[in-house]
Amino acid sequence: MFLNVVLNLYRVGCKRSGGIRFTINGRDYFELVLISNVGGAGDISKVWIKGSKMRNWESMSRNWGVNWQSLSYLNGQSLSFRVQLSNGNTRTAVNVVPSSWRFGQSFISKVQF
Repeated sequence: MFLNVVLNLYRVGCKRSGGIRFTINGRDYFELVLISNVGGAGDISKVWIKGSKMRNWESMSRNWGVNWQSLSYLNGQSLSFRVQLSNGNTRTAVNVVPSSWRFGQSFISKVQF
């Protein structure tokens, strides 16, 4: 006798406390940003970065998992991030990283999904 089971899989929204966390790794022309503590749908689909000396937002590429990379020289600039989830919701964390940042540091925004 076989038991047939049908599973209905669906996403469940996640409510997080505190803001989105950005951890900056890499070196000079390579910023590797780990993005964590993301609520809402939870799946990050797109990320943009903007240094305080930049005019436009730069699209970041997914490196691995929740690590996103930029190949720009952003040292000495305050950094802002725009994060889009798979459901299309987007949040912008303006100047969440001060210009005095160093690789290996983490910063928590005041925005959350």
